[in-house]
Amino acid sequence: MDYAALLRDIERHRIPAVALLHGPESLLLDDALFLISRALFADPSSAALDREVLDGRETSAETVARSALTLPFLAPRRLVVVRRAEALPARNNETLVQYLGAPSPSTCLLLLAAESLRADRNRKTDHWLLQAMPGGAAIELSPPRGAALERELQRRAGLDGLEVDDEAARLLVQFVGDDLALLLAEAHKAALARGADNRRVGVAEVGAVVGEHRVSELFELTRAIERGERGRALALLDQLLRAGEEPLRILGLLTTDLRTAWTVKEWAARGLPVDQIARRLRRPPPVVEKLLSRISGLPARELARRLQRCWEVELRIKSGGKPSAEMTVMIADLC
Repeated sequence: MDYAALLRDIERHRIPAVALLHGPESLLLDDALFLISRALFADPSSAALDREVLDGRETSAETVARSALTLPFLAPRRLVVVRRAEALPARNNETLVQYLGAPSPSTCLLLLAAESLRADRNRKTDHWLLQAMPGGAAIELSPPRGAALERELQRRAGLDGLEVDDEAARLLVQFVGDDLALLLAEAHKAALARGADNRRVGVAEVGAVVGEHRVSELFELTRAIERGERGRALALLDQLLRAGEEPLRILGLLTTDLRTAWTVKEWAARGLPVDQIARRLRRPPPVVEKLLSRISGLPARELARRLQRCWEVELRIKSGGKPSAEMTVMIADLC
């Protein structure tokens, strides 16, 4: 089972008897706890008696097992949560290991670890909890990236009553980075920029937070490259760098646009209609039509070459190359 499948089960009130969530995504850990608590305790007052939260740094595996074996008082099921489960000691863990093999149907035992429990350079073997968990009960939370992060931002914002459209999610990821909690905070700021009652976040709202001028210049840079306007593109690049824009962030925007353009070109060449391409990209059909019109004069192999060029420059910058010089030469080449 993965995290998305767990959330679907929770929505259908299929709460697992035991689950271990581990990974450096504290926001997702908190979301799972909130959703399971809401599903189990229709009456919030029953949570006071039938939910117990333990800290793995301050408790033992045996204590966790005893708590999980306790019968519920008011609610149909009891919820036992162990935060920082990675700190649970292996000594005297026999009772909990036995419990995990045959968990109580009247309890949901939720183990939350804010780090991966897989073997790595700091941990020679998998954490003992991974070995003790029944099949499918351990879910590793790998930080989402790219389009997956955009979708996760939209999903998470929806829990807070915000509607973040596709283009706004893409811009937020490009401007803010890969930290989901920070992205969510910026989405809330963007919504508030249009008033306390606004619940929708689009490009205009993102521009109000990160600066409409910067958003405009970044979009204009990509268009200048597409039109082959070398002087205009280099001037825009210089303005963005002088304004403090991160070179890798600019490169990320260019790479994403080129990847999308190349993908659309390939799909269109295979005969896919615009509406089907739009569904795959989760973009409105007019946006896809406009993109196809813009890149009509560029063959797919040229778009692929440009995309390869972006990847090469990213590697050079991350390997110690001078960002401004690498970006300048690349922009001139792309034009």
